[in-house]
Amino acid sequence: MTNSFVSDRVSNMEESATLLMAQKSRELQQQGVDVIALSLGEPDFHTPDFIKEAAKEAINQNFTTYMPVPGYPDLREAVALKLKRDNNLDYSPAQIIVSTGAKHSIANVCLSLLNKGDEVILPAPYWVSYREMVRMAEAVPVEVKAGIETNFKITAQHLKSAITPKTKLIIFSTPCNPSGSVYSKEELKQLADVIAECPNVFVLSDEIYEHITFT
Repeated sequence: MTNSFVSDRVSNMEESATLLMAQKSRELQQQGVDVIALSLGEPDFHTPDFIKEAAKEAINQNFTTYMPVPGYPDLREAVALKLKRDNNLDYSPAQIIVSTGAKHSIANVCLSLLNKGDEVILPAPYWVSYREMVRMAEAVPVEVKAGIETNFKITAQHLKSAITPKTKLIIFSTPCNPSGSVYSKEELKQLADVIAECPNVFVLSDEIYEHITFT
């Protein structure tokens, strides 16, 4: 298939650098090269057996048809309980939506919120897919770069300087993918104080690595 058969939207997307690196690692491993692959964000352990058994049992109980769009009610209740238990956040199951993964969720948010020309702040370094999902929604990615002098974390001043009347969304990650940097409570408070002054700006907090921290 050539690009003439797909949409301009797809043709203009850049291939994920993460997936390219992962594919190169597999090819080298197949050739017998000893490779330490640091591309895909995967833990160094397999899915626990009790989770695998629960998935098998769900199939045996015929959880194989269309589910409610936001997810099964008992699953959303479990998510709400987790948010209260681990994060002291109060959300009702009606406020929870379950998707097929983080990338799916982030893409849905971008396509639901963003219009052509809206600006999206991306603290850099950032996960490579953020930029392409923003571009897919015809919005403008705005990189706010942080260097080693701040442990690859943006400051409140960095953020404030990047916000314009066109800013619609900030995509934020801590522990950060890919740097691994973790914002302190005080650093988060300073960023939140800036955002509180911008009622028309949304924050998408990507917390996929919440429990994968090494201290």
